[in-house]
Amino acid sequence: MPEKDKNNQEGPDVRGNLIKVNVGGDTIFVDSNQYKPQVEHAKKLKQQHRKPKNPKPKEWKSEEYSKHKIADYKPFNFVDGEGVRCSLYVSGCLFDCPGCYNLAAQNFNYGRPYTQELEDKIIEDMSQSYVQGLTLLGGEPFLNTWVCLKLINRVRKEFGHSKDIWSWSGYTWDELQKETPDKKEMLSKIDILVDGRFMDDLKDLTLQFRGSSNQRIIDVQKSIKANKVIIWDKLVR
Repeated sequence: MPEKDKNNQEGPDVRGNLIKVNVGGDTIFVDSNQYKPQVEHAKKLKQQHRKPKNPKPKEWKSEEYSKHKIADYKPFNFVDGEGVRCSLYVSGCLFDCPGCYNLAAQNFNYGRPYTQELEDKIIEDMSQSYVQGLTLLGGEPFLNTWVCLKLINRVRKEFGHSKDIWSWSGYTWDELQKETPDKKEMLSKIDILVDGRFMDDLKDLTLQFRGSSNQRIIDVQKSIKANKVIIWDKLVR
């Protein structure tokens, strides 16, 4: 071995118990007996400091990314907004929020195609008198506007405004005002927007219908009329 790699010290070669590894571009030395736990801990620390992606206005276009697929459909649930709801989870998201609860749905190819048969099923389920409305989640609904607008327009045709429409989004209200026409159209046709990226360092499981304290529950129609953000009047916390 080259001279510089020889250990001339007395006693055991303490370097022999260390492994040099690269974690996210940083070099660290870990004990060989604790390699996996230390590396995993280092990864978690880097994950905590990573932030979601922040697109420029109109940078992400739905037609360039969406595959018109859905990750899941959950009828008659109580967790995705007020009352009993039918929830459609679309596939694909680019925000890449650390701590995302639905990582699989970030993939635009995940799940199955949105079909007329599924749409008819959703409408049938929503026709039940005890169903308050439709919820759009993901994934990112505003990067799947073809699917979401198709369903939104059908809901309005069948039920008018007797059923409300909620949507979650990584976009903030202000960002959507500067976005593409399809995103603005979708926003104009829903009732409630839960806006903003999930921020792991602001995580709060006690919040109503949100995962982190930066997110807001916005009354869309009142906000449009007032030309400013109006928070949902039934907000408790």
